Amino acid sequence: MICSGCRSRLRVPPPPCCPRCQLPFGSGHGPGEACLECADWRETLKTARSAVVLDTVAGAMVHALKYRGWGELAEDMARRMAREIPPNLSHPVIVPVPTTPWRRRTRGYNQASLLATAVSSITAVPSLEALRRERGRTQVRLGPRERRSNVDGAFDLRGETRSLIRGRDVIVVDDVLTTGATANAVTLALESAEVASVRLITFARSLPFAEEGRG
Repeated sequence: MICSGCRSRLRVPPPPCCPRCQLPFGSGHGPGEACLECADWRETLKTARSAVVLDTVAGAMVHALKYRGWGELAEDMARRMAREIPPNLSHPVIVPVPTTPWRRRTRGYNQASLLATAVSSITAVPSLEALRRERGRTQVRLGPRERRSNVDGAFDLRGETRSLIRGRDVIVVDDVLTTGATANAVTLALESAEVASVRLITFARSLPFAEEGRG
């Protein structure tokens, strides 16, 4: 569904990057140094990795999957995401970021669930709908402070899944990483099940300078 020309334009986050959140650094940072972007993330949220930078092509793919029902894109996106999963995790499980019941009814699906299912199929790591979200509006066009407020307390565990994820390394799957507000809120909910760690994997990473690649 994606032509070879567009595939060739997909870009990985350029090095050097923050070892925790993969935010590309300027020349003033040394290798291995952490950044301020993820300084206030919960300690359990160990790493965040994205397959590509959110620019023109990646943005079109995310939009087509999320709003136009192009579910077939999930497999292509998931192949790139699967490469970002850290090795040597302890009994890992994939958990998609849930959407609200209203959005799921409106769209007929949750794009993060499609990605999680595809990543699970590629990696043989089991996927589990362990979370639910009852409120919150879309994060699109919200600033960092508004994003944090919008997802604060928005997620909780499905009671029957608590024992299934306790002590495990959880791979949280979503389509886009922007500020990390959603991942942080999801991590807080997962901590109530005493998970070992949380690792975020997304298809695309929103970066300030990526706008240069649009249009």
